[in-house]
Amino acid sequence: MKKFKVLMALVMAVVVSLLAACGDEKTSSEGESSKESGEKVTLNLWHFDPGTREQVYLKAIERFEKEHPNVTVKPLLIPNDKYKQRLVVAMAGKNAPDVFATWGGGYLQEFADSGKLVDLTNEDIDYSRFVDVALKNSTYDDKVYGLPLGIATYQFFYNKEIFKNNGIEVPKTYNEFLAAAETLKKADVYPIALANQPQWPGAFYLMYLADRIGGEEVFQKAYNRDGGSFADEAYVKAGEMIQDLVDRDAFNPGFNGLPYDAGSARQMMYTNKAAMMLMTSGFVNNVRDEFPEFEDKMGVFQFPALEDGKGDPTNISAGVSPVWSISKSSKQQELALELINELTSVETGTDYADMSGTPVAIKGVEPKDEYVKTFTNWINDANSIQFPYDQTLSPELAQLHKETTFKLFGKTMTPQEAADAMEKKAAELEKK
Repeated sequence: MKKFKVLMALVMAVVVSLLAACGDEKTSSEGESSKESGEKVTLNLWHFDPGTREQVYLKAIERFEKEHPNVTVKPLLIPNDKYKQRLVVAMAGKNAPDVFATWGGGYLQEFADSGKLVDLTNEDIDYSRFVDVALKNSTYDDKVYGLPLGIATYQFFYNKEIFKNNGIEVPKTYNEFLAAAETLKKADVYPIALANQPQWPGAFYLMYLADRIGGEEVFQKAYNRDGGSFADEAYVKAGEMIQDLVDRDAFNPGFNGLPYDAGSARQMMYTNKAAMMLMTSGFVNNVRDEFPEFEDKMGVFQFPALEDGKGDPTNISAGVSPVWSISKSSKQQELALELINELTSVETGTDYADMSGTPVAIKGVEPKDEYVKTFTNWINDANSIQFPYDQTLSPELAQLHKETTFKLFGKTMTPQEAADAMEKKAAELEKK
């Protein structure tokens, strides 16, 4: 009996030891990252850039997957005009992508404020590689929620052949710009191509005109609620100048009903039906993807100076895009962080600058593309850089901005009414 008790004690000791070992093994296994364990992992990535920009991302993903053979990245391209709403729905539900692109600003801040994003403020990221003004666009309350890659400048693209054939010099002043438009109309060419159904293309005019009229402080003071107003005289005047362009038939017919993504406005440029278009540097990407032959006769110039305006003519409007962020619901946040580091590396930045015709927010990139060199020089020489209102303002005010500007182009709202509506909403939001 005594031997039996001793045997049972030995058996129990072995069992306890085995259970403890299994427990340790389980704990060790759970403690390993997917990268260390070799577990098969899928990361979902959403973005809105077609053409060569998408090729840049795919090259970065290929490098990342080579370093992480157990990881598959599934990119999803969603057209620009549908992207915002689809991402909002996904982030509110259970289908948020692990990594996604935005434009930073107030749109991204809404996700940060609602706890939907991973706080990227940690020592694993070399923040010194980013241009300061670009990184600030996705930094809220001193916390970083997105890493920027591109800086898309907004300027006029024009057909050099049409200008030459009609004796038109690149306009440096607004009066020269209006004179060029009149000459083009007489030549049966639409002066300006515009597809304003999504509302943001026309909003560029309000931004630039307000800046040229009153300077960068007009927006800054209104936005910061620092003695400024969205009903400032500069905004009313800008609205009047937009409607003056409409009255002059400066744009193609039906411009407020044309979707930009469908490409009809770009086709007018490619086929010599229109001579100018105010657009982001992404137009270079469109040309190379859709109609490379047009590049030989394509030129660029900055928004003209206003003869009696207070704004510095070097002031430029630009958007930070893409800004890469990680959703809080991602189960692979460590790998997602490594992925967005690759998507904002010097190698990716170099590819982006050389392939897409757009400047980057990454220091140490030496662009070879002539358009990128020009845009980068404009950025470096700018007295001020204005990010787009619809990305900077809160979503509610940003939407009103696009709607009121759209109505200015359609002449269904007066400039004073549009300005007053913006200021009224801004004041209401300030009290909340």
